[in-house]
Amino acid sequence: MNLAWKEVKKNKLRFLILGSIIFLISLLTFIISGLANGLSQDNAALVKDLPDGQFYMNADADETYNLSRIDRHIQEKLLTSQKDVAALSIQMGFLNDKNDKQQSVAFVTSTESKMFENVKPGEIILDRSMEDKGIKAGDILTNNQFSGEFMVKGFVDQKKFSHAPVAFIHIENYKEMYRVGEMQLIFVPGQDKAQEADGLQSFSKKEFLDTIPSYNAEQMSLNMIVWFLVVISGMLFAIFFYMMNVQKIALYGILKAIGLKTSALFKMMWTQMLFITGIALGLSAALIQGFNMFAPEEIPFRLTIETISLLSMVFFIIGFIGATLSGVQIKKIEPLQAIQQGEV
Repeated sequence: MNLAWKEVKKNKLRFLILGSIIFLISLLTFIISGLANGLSQDNAALVKDLPDGQFYMNADADETYNLSRIDRHIQEKLLTSQKDVAALSIQMGFLNDKNDKQQSVAFVTSTESKMFENVKPGEIILDRSMEDKGIKAGDILTNNQFSGEFMVKGFVDQKKFSHAPVAFIHIENYKEMYRVGEMQLIFVPGQDKAQEADGLQSFSKKEFLDTIPSYNAEQMSLNMIVWFLVVISGMLFAIFFYMMNVQKIALYGILKAIGLKTSALFKMMWTQMLFITGIALGLSAALIQGFNMFAPEEIPFRLTIETISLLSMVFFIIGFIGATLSGVQIKKIEPLQAIQQGEV
């Protein structure tokens, strides 16, 4: 520990440069991870906030929820087979506000359930983000496909689908608007294993999220960037310590000659890695938490302590691997040969 600290003080600039790079990479990783989680919530909060369970859609729908139509007899069978089962439909559309301005929403309707908002015919419940667009409880809204009017009954928090605020409406109103008689999906909460149902295909909550094209493509791209940055940080550690070790071959030879074990040299390198990474991650985590608290609501940013802890642990592991790989040459150093080369 003492030897590692003395070297850090002797080569402050080198370690400061490495720490700054790790700080910037970890900060960028936290930012992208926060955006990925925020966009995930903004894209599919309606589904993500549901309890674990199984979604069922028509097997002929080719894993596309808005092409699915559940047979009424099968629907009734599933609704009566277990408690809290719900049939639901989701469809993108528009609402006209009091100024006759169109607002994009995701219309959602369901059978009576505690998991979804229940409304009467002619009523509508909106995601709270619609308040920012000037819509208030009691306002009258219209839809070009609906012969009647919707009265805003109230608002709910964090109900989004495909980046659009959710609008809960009554089943009969939904059927009139979209000229359909069947529901698109069946959701069975608390079911770990799917049960057999004629003509239906089952999906876990995660599998159903992956069937939403925008969600799958968006999350895959952002997560790939996050892990790419983590790998880069590991490569930086490997390159940095490799160059440091090359410059100190003669020194390592002398230390080995006076009886210092190879394991002690590895411990010195690991201590330096932990010290640099710990400071860099601590600073970036503190900064990102401040941003998380004061970021504008318009920015879909969401980063939990659990996610920060997980990514920090991954950074430590990758740093440890990178430093260890760079130190393989230390084990091969022969004291006499290294001393004869002269200290660089």
